[in-house]
Amino acid sequence: MKRILLTGALGQIGSELTAALRERYGTGNVVASDIRDDVNREIIESGPFHILDCRDGGKTAEIVRAHGIDTIYHLAALLSATAEAHPQKGWDININGLYSVLEVARENNCAVFTPSSIGSFGPTTLKDYTPQDSIQRPTSMYGVTKVAGELLCDYYHHKFGVDTRGVRYPGLISNKTPPGGGTTDYAVDIYYAAVEKGRYTCFLKSDTYLDMMYMPDALKAAIDIMEQDPEKLRHRNAFNVTAMSFCPEDQAAYIRKYIPGFEISYNVDPIRQAIANSWPNNMEDYAARVEWGWSPEYDLEMMTRDMLETLQQRRGKEGK
Repeated sequence: MKRILLTGALGQIGSELTAALRERYGTGNVVASDIRDDVNREIIESGPFHILDCRDGGKTAEIVRAHGIDTIYHLAALLSATAEAHPQKGWDININGLYSVLEVARENNCAVFTPSSIGSFGPTTLKDYTPQDSIQRPTSMYGVTKVAGELLCDYYHHKFGVDTRGVRYPGLISNKTPPGGGTTDYAVDIYYAAVEKGRYTCFLKSDTYLDMMYMPDALKAAIDIMEQDPEKLRHRNAFNVTAMSFCPEDQAAYIRKYIPGFEISYNVDPIRQAIANSWPNNMEDYAARVEWGWSPEYDLEMMTRDMLETLQQRRGKEGK
């Protein structure tokens, strides 16, 4: 049975992945950690939890040894828009945090899952069906840290034999946790605004296509790749994974199937638009499908229906 530590466990991915892993491997076998403890009391109180700055290798090592950890899901990071607003902090947390975790893994024989991102690509990358192995020249600090992180994980595997694995996530959409400063946040906010107000002002242009994924598929990818036989993984780190590609107008059209009067307007944020313009329209995920059987379950229509039904039910309960 795996014994797992998550960093950044109270973030967008971490809060849902912690719950999924505890259900799969047992609450006592999944240790959550984050730099704060002022949100998501359910995660904090439902199992082992530590306040942890992932850059603190000594404290990380103490937790790993105390709980007999063999697998680390390293999720602590600043997302694209936040890292661009604070580039020095973005580098410090995203790279020095990863380096610290990899060192602990090397010293304690732990496997490490680290998510990369569509943001690791740049404007010179092929925009449509971006291949697994492609030009990566990002123009954002977030993208720079993701490319460096991919290479660092590869290095620790080849140099020290650390069992590093990871995926390149597209934009992630959740009905449980709010977005945390990413370029694709609009694709989450639009559903909440549709249910609460019937209208939404988008910060990206109407025809901006980006890869997206519903959170249940993102959790599935993180769990599936870590359960795969490592001998089958040729790439190991930074597998392209995708489920759907759409623009804000596409999303609004599907919302109108369930909320006919929904309106969308635009107030473009030049910083996030520039980041989005540098990313692919959609990625090709052949390597993930072949090497570890990746296959998403949700498309745009299925996700939209589930998002709106879930949010409307929650709103109805909160209104009682």
